[in-house]
Amino acid sequence: MPDDIRPTDLLDSQKTSLQPPALPVGRRGFMAGAGIATGFAIAAGPVQAQTMITTDTAGLAAGMVTVPTATGGMPAYYARPAQGDHFAVVIVVQEIFGVHEHIKDVCRRLAKAGYLAVAPELYFRHGNPATAPDVQTVLRDIVAKVPDAEVMTDIDATVRWAGRDVGKGDTSKLGITGFCWGGRVVWLYAAHNPGLKSGVAWYGVVEGETNAMRTQHPIQQVARIKAPILGLYGGADAGIPNDGVDRMRAALRASGNTASEIVTYPDTPHAFHADYRPSYRPEQARDGWRRLEAWFARTLA
Repeated sequence: MPDDIRPTDLLDSQKTSLQPPALPVGRRGFMAGAGIATGFAIAAGPVQAQTMITTDTAGLAAGMVTVPTATGGMPAYYARPAQGDHFAVVIVVQEIFGVHEHIKDVCRRLAKAGYLAVAPELYFRHGNPATAPDVQTVLRDIVAKVPDAEVMTDIDATVRWAGRDVGKGDTSKLGITGFCWGGRVVWLYAAHNPGLKSGVAWYGVVEGETNAMRTQHPIQQVARIKAPILGLYGGADAGIPNDGVDRMRAALRASGNTASEIVTYPDTPHAFHADYRPSYRPEQARDGWRRLEAWFARTLA
């Protein structure tokens, strides 16, 4: 890691956010989670089986693929309807824990709604978050080494894949959604790709320290964000202060992007959509997903 990058400067807000107030979990719930944790990062903690949503692949084509990049093949998970073609494309950007079962399930949910959804493994050059023992290790040894510029070009490569071969995607109807680390990426990719038509950012950092890997945050690139972006945030997120979200909301308005919207759910922690974690809040997660469906139905038609 370059000398000018300190994980504590870079990632404190994410680390804090990932320690939300827990829901009560009894022994039965804990053991159920422990029994089905295959496919989840160890650092994510015990899986909450009693709340986890599992979407089947009936009527879908889904699985792992390899996306060509300038430095080698990047693994990705995709899902789309089994029949038809020219599907609107939604890129799904991982949490810090990588492309685990929850992110794959999000892809399947989107495919059931008629989209080609694809989640690239954006850490593939730097390490495997599934085997890291704790959040701090993921942040320090993997996330802190992933430059924003690399993420942008890897998503570009994923978009190219989606428009070819098995993808059957219509990249003229391009959307993106992401969670936590991926929520920040949604805002950045909207600034990066003028061809993006829509995005939904779930509790992504919008401002903070910058460094060689992260030269700007979303609030510094607001003037370049032209697509309508829906932001979904928790009012009790310990790592993303409400006043920062308010500044992002105001900056969007000041830049003339009145098509974007940021929703803040009161008394709601970070990762409220993560149905496999204690931070899950079913009412807010369902409302957020309904908003996502309506947003993409309108903007990717």
